[in-house]
Amino acid sequence: MCVKLITMVNILCIETATNICSVAIFCGQEMLAYAESDLENAHSKVLTVFIKKLLTDNSLLPNDIGYIAVSCGPGSYTGLRIGVSVAKGFCYGLNKPLIMIPSTEIIAQACISNININEGELICPMIDARRMEVYHNIYDKHLNEVGELEPHIITESSYAEMLESSVIHFCGNGAFKILDVINHNNARIHTDIFISAKYMYPLASKRIASKQFADLAYDEPIYLKEFMAKQPKPYFSKGKK
Repeated sequence: MCVKLITMVNILCIETATNICSVAIFCGQEMLAYAESDLENAHSKVLTVFIKKLLTDNSLLPNDIGYIAVSCGPGSYTGLRIGVSVAKGFCYGLNKPLIMIPSTEIIAQACISNININEGELICPMIDARRMEVYHNIYDKHLNEVGELEPHIITESSYAEMLESSVIHFCGNGAFKILDVINHNNARIHTDIFISAKYMYPLASKRIASKQFADLAYDEPIYLKEFMAKQPKPYFSKGKK
């Protein structure tokens, strides 16, 4: 089904599900600015700083933001709690709708944005859950779910049946776990594709078009595991990346 994308509205996208904290502001399909911190986990220290700086750099006031989108997990407990709390705070204060997007869907969109996925091929976004465990889901190239969001312990037999019938693109920070475990001609392992706020626009836009908004009082993240926030190393960029 083709869903019309929203144009010419400012969308603030927040992503904090893993050790990378990222923020993007879009106007229509154009990414106005982007910021991330990719060393250690310092979401509580940098997230609001990023948002304020990106607004200022683009001569925007908070109320110029039309919608706020945030990744809702699975992922690290502290990161998700910080991201969703900040997003809800903005929505409460500005009376704006909140859009919550599963982390695995954002990773799948990152894969689609960077790789040519053929019809019939599958995408398996993976989020590191420590040891040999990941949280994963399976999508087709149109982002239809063909699997279930669930934890999975990586073994040599993981995905064996699906790999016999389809190419699977593994991506996300959990994909490193299968490098030395799964050896199949249909396995495509993309260790350079990670979750990021810069891939959230089309997912947020579709939810806006269908009025799929979160309940500020009751909707909560899909928590995974807790991590400790540490001192950040910020990075800023302007425009598309």
